[in-house]
Amino acid sequence: MNKKRWIAIVSAIILFVASIVATGVMEISKKNASSTNSINELLGGEDSLSENVIEAGKANQRIVLLTIEGTILSGGTSGMFNTASYDHQLFMSELQKIEEDDTIKGIVLSVNSPGGGTYESAQIKDKLVEIKEKTKKPLYVSMKNMAASGGYYVSANAEKIFATDETMTGSIGVIMSGSNYSGLFEKLGISDTTIKSGEFKDIGSASRPMTEEDRAILQQMIDDSYGRFVNVVATGRHMDESRVRELADGRIYDGAQAKAVGLVDEIGYQEDVIKAMRKDYSLKEAELFEYQAASPSLSSLFTSKASQMISPKNSVLSELDGMMSKFGTTNSPKMMYLYGGE
Repeated sequence: MNKKRWIAIVSAIILFVASIVATGVMEISKKNASSTNSINELLGGEDSLSENVIEAGKANQRIVLLTIEGTILSGGTSGMFNTASYDHQLFMSELQKIEEDDTIKGIVLSVNSPGGGTYESAQIKDKLVEIKEKTKKPLYVSMKNMAASGGYYVSANAEKIFATDETMTGSIGVIMSGSNYSGLFEKLGISDTTIKSGEFKDIGSASRPMTEEDRAILQQMIDDSYGRFVNVVATGRHMDESRVRELADGRIYDGAQAKAVGLVDEIGYQEDVIKAMRKDYSLKEAELFEYQAASPSLSSLFTSKASQMISPKNSVLSELDGMMSKFGTTNSPKMMYLYGGE
């Protein structure tokens, strides 16, 4: 066996072991997070929201600025060392408060995200549609650096979508990433000893080759989810489904391209979005505010300390984080509205 072959095998073994270790760390983190959340709920910390006034104005006529920053996932971002700030539970609490607050007359949603989970994206979209139908409060979206895949999904039902020329958006579609080690197992003499109740119980397993039947089942799930995505865009943008499918081949668009094909309404920055809402809905004297956590929760304090302890100090950990973000854990591939190049 030549030197290059040995290097390839050793590299594969290292990646496999690293993925197993990462899976274990994630599981422990989930258990710890669950315990922390229970304590935090008792103290009432995490769901408590205060308001930060950005521009003073009429208190009975207000515009709220919402922000989605980072990957849209319930448990945070998918990278093992990623500490981006999106908090799904907190964001859903903000949406609930907006629905109940009659002083809020307009919503500006700032999006800087590559997308995320299909479940979380759908939950946000459904709540925004509910608010729109029940309260008639207008929603404008300000796309920043990126509003791709799930980031576009949650934006599609806005009255107006603004992006900059440099914004990266689109990536309309669904992806399920994974890795398979069965070839490596065979080389190392490791066999899969999984015992299951049905042929497809271990579908997506990393330890056995994917069959054509497996692929067909997973592809049907992807196709169904993709159809729902297309419908959301067609409904929100008042476009024919056939036209949306032409645009929704997974490609990304810059802001100017997105405007040219009808995925974006205007080119502008966040201040332009706010100015447009004030003008369009006679809200020139409206107060502009945002929500913020009333006080640091126990979970956020623990997360902050843990992040400091395991923050990647070298390229090896950074590379590992990138690989795990792309491929997920060894046994849990899942559908994502996520820009595939992230």
